[in-house]
Amino acid sequence: MNIVIPMAGMGKRMRPHTLTIPKPLIPVGGKPIVQRLVEDITDVVDQKIENIGFIIGDFGTETENKLLAIAEKMGAKGHIFYQDEPLGTAHAILCAKKILSGPVVVAFADTLFRTDFKMDTSQDGIIWVHKVENPSSFGVVKLDKSGMITDFIEKPETFVSDLAIIGIYFFKDGENLKNELNFLIDNDIKDKGEYQITNALENMKNKGIKLIPGEVTEWMDCGNKDATVQTNGRVLHHDMKKGKSMIDAGAIIKNSTIIEPCYLAKGVKIENSVIGPGVSIGENTVIRKSVISNSIIQTESEIEGNVIDNSMIGNNTSIISAAKDLSIGDYNHKKD
Repeated sequence: MNIVIPMAGMGKRMRPHTLTIPKPLIPVGGKPIVQRLVEDITDVVDQKIENIGFIIGDFGTETENKLLAIAEKMGAKGHIFYQDEPLGTAHAILCAKKILSGPVVVAFADTLFRTDFKMDTSQDGIIWVHKVENPSSFGVVKLDKSGMITDFIEKPETFVSDLAIIGIYFFKDGENLKNELNFLIDNDIKDKGEYQITNALENMKNKGIKLIPGEVTEWMDCGNKDATVQTNGRVLHHDMKKGKSMIDAGAIIKNSTIIEPCYLAKGVKIENSVIGPGVSIGENTVIRKSVISNSIIQTESEIEGNVIDNSMIGNNTSIISAAKDLSIGDYNHKKD
């Protein structure tokens, strides 16, 4: 089986964090989003992953090497493909046409999931979905009485279904997918100015390809800062329940309290602080005299004298606050 991961977007909703690294390489629970995505997919398939293709923009050699290393960790061959123009989801997937053969999973790299099912690779196609409270904000699928997908509706104004498409797809025949994507581009079939995978899915369905939903139990968004911080906390809680050790043996903790779940990487130093819950801290970051909860702090950073919550702090960052010398009389209120 092959996995194709389109991730060429600029990640504008995650700036400034995506000015130096692409969004899928931002860590949650100590691992890049895209690495967790690949691991989660591997857990639910019953076939060996042969190839993993990453569709990217001009992200630089360092990023490309990190992506290839993720594929290698999964025992697969990594491939880098380029999408030079943002021409839509169908165009992005077709950039990986070299590995669109045999069984293929397509997964867009800004979402994580939890599920209890094992993927039935005997099916023609599986569209992964999750029940949502407000389907008007999503693309949804409509089913017939037998559970087959009959329609794809983008942001329905009236209720037709609460099964939102989460951006992960399985195709038994990658060659067929490639042909349908080529058909869209060869005939310049666009939706809202772009080539969309939903048009290819509609063509497949009309030709008798049976598409079924694969419902996930949890869908975790990594589209913006707040959502990614929330996902980080959910991932940490999940890993803790599985009994995974999330505090590296090389982390130094002095006169401090760690409220789990937290992830502390190699070389982290915590002094006179309260950390957690829901905090991930990258390698060689130093924290002193601070209270930090529900946050992602990346590598080689220094924080002192701060109270931080619901935050993302990047690499090589310094946030130092001096102690205050105050004279405040009765009945005054001060709030920073």
